[in-house]
Amino acid sequence: MTSEQTDFQSFQGQLLLATPDMGDPRFRFTVIYVVSHDQRGAMGIIINKGKSGLHISDMLDQIGIEGDVKVADTPVLNGGPVDIDRGFVLHSADYFKKDTSLKISDTLSLTSTKDVLEALVSDEAPERAMLAVGYAGWGRGQLEKEIMDNAWLVIEADEDLIFSNDLDGKWASALGEMGIDPSALSHGGGRA
Repeated sequence: MTSEQTDFQSFQGQLLLATPDMGDPRFRFTVIYVVSHDQRGAMGIIINKGKSGLHISDMLDQIGIEGDVKVADTPVLNGGPVDIDRGFVLHSADYFKKDTSLKISDTLSLTSTKDVLEALVSDEAPERAMLAVGYAGWGRGQLEKEIMDNAWLVIEADEDLIFSNDLDGKWASALGEMGIDPSALSHGGGRA
């Protein structure tokens, strides 16, 4: 193994919290759940920005999937600026399709195929689910550099926070879990 391989730390399954030093306005005050991270790059879903007031039931209606949603009818998330026409369902691991689901942790998976959308109105529905359109992506070493540049704080994922409907409160709640008062953060002006 090279020293680069032994020094690598994956942030898969963790939360990224944008700091006031975040230079990209698309990510100000965001909370991102990292769904994959290896030495080639990273992928995450923004979990605290809604998409035009849409809810899961609205999106399913728009794409022709009929039936009552069996999970909480949460807001559709603006998951990030990459692949903005593609849907991703972050869900509890009780729903898992071998060829189409990505296991993120023992309790969470990600699926981006139509079968998971159809499952949301069936008896196969996962216990918990969030639907996002688009994702955030980083190339090789980019996320690590942004963390070193103080653009992101990294914390353990809290599933209640991930699946909370309080999109506006997630950033401050996540900081609170770290023992940080959001109003105490400076540089970018804070969110006070």
